[in-house]
Amino acid sequence: MTFLDGELSADELNPATARFRVIPVPLERTVSYGSGTAGGPQAILDASVELERLWRGAEPCMAGIATEGPVPCDGPLHLVMQRIAERTRAAVEAGAVPVVLGGEHSLSYGAVRGVVSASDGPVGIVQIDAHADLRHDYQGERHSHASVMRLLAEEDGIALAQYGVRALCTEEAEARKRLGVVHCDGEALARGEDPVLPEDFPRKIYVSFDVDGLDPAVMPATGTPVPGGLGFWQAIHLLERLCAGRQIVGIDVVELAPEENSRVSEFTAAQITYALMGLEQQFQAG
Repeated sequence: MTFLDGELSADELNPATARFRVIPVPLERTVSYGSGTAGGPQAILDASVELERLWRGAEPCMAGIATEGPVPCDGPLHLVMQRIAERTRAAVEAGAVPVVLGGEHSLSYGAVRGVVSASDGPVGIVQIDAHADLRHDYQGERHSHASVMRLLAEEDGIALAQYGVRALCTEEAEARKRLGVVHCDGEALARGEDPVLPEDFPRKIYVSFDVDGLDPAVMPATGTPVPGGLGFWQAIHLLERLCAGRQIVGIDVVELAPEENSRVSEFTAAQITYALMGLEQQFQAG
């Protein structure tokens, strides 16, 4: 199945010319509360069939959306990360924007590194999340969903900006200061703060959207729900303001854990994915 299956023309499906390459990564290795992220990518693809082509007055899919086969997630985690990086690097080298569907958040390590390795100039991460993911490791695993942003910021020196966080530990708060992480947390956003990225933040942006950044009332199907999250339009408008005047060069949507007898979260995650494609096209046109 392809993203927006049945809605795209042959030209729009052509991987040689498609602006977006959807890369499913059914990774579930370090989840620490609820489970089910292995089913996230397929659930998003299934739900995308019900999306409309038209989004906010435009059709992002006209730029082309090619859907690749899933990245194999067996074997040691460092090898899985290499496979993911190879896919995202190949997408960027082909002039496309990789759109990675998770799967747990640890996959962003490979996805971001692949994008950075193929990009001309620095890339910064804009992260929507309930958690900071800045632990040194978690439950003995360095490549954990709870430490993925620490790895990228500390080992690779990638600029990081976090929005919507409302659950973090002292270690992570200290890491934020030491690593110079830009942030505006969930409570501050709820009070009406209107953040902007610093002027010296990289112009090329990788958007990492953990669906638990949304409030559980909007996104119940995630392994680590935290109250006080973002609303759907609040998240879209926030990203629109943050990324205005910049270039989105990579995207991931992670941590969907599909629920039986409900399609709310799956459809919401699919709509977020398409909305992020729409933002990329909006900024490219602007």
